[in-house]
Amino acid sequence: MFDLIPFERSDDWMNQFFRAFQSNFPVKTGSVPCVTDIRDEGDHYELEAEMPGYKKEEIHLSIDGDCLTLQAAHEEKQEQQSEKRGTYLRRERRTASVSRSFDVSGIDTSAIKARYEDGILKLTLPKKAAQQPVTKRISIQ
Repeated sequence: MFDLIPFERSDDWMNQFFRAFQSNFPVKTGSVPCVTDIRDEGDHYELEAEMPGYKKEEIHLSIDGDCLTLQAAHEEKQEQQSEKRGTYLRRERRTASVSRSFDVSGIDTSAIKARYEDGILKLTLPKKAAQQPVTKRISIQ
């Protein structure tokens, strides 16, 4: 099959072998995407972020100006050793992190509510009350 990546030889059997190997055994390090859904519920928004495998303590929410940032980091270690100490039969590590930012300029940031259950972070983002234009009378001198 043709390879659309420039400057890569498609007849390189070694690259094809390792590419096939990686597709069956994905690398478990690096950045993991955070699938996010946002619904408009009239007076507020509902944000749901899928974060399976994270604990509540590993998730951090912060607001800086009009920017809401969601960050999470997770690390797992698995070790199996033989009877002889110091000889590893298998030693694996998995780290994952995610960071997403959202514009909250139209949100009442003091009333945001967050809950985490079953691997899904749910945020309730209440909208700011619409400001009515102020009508003012100007006296003529």
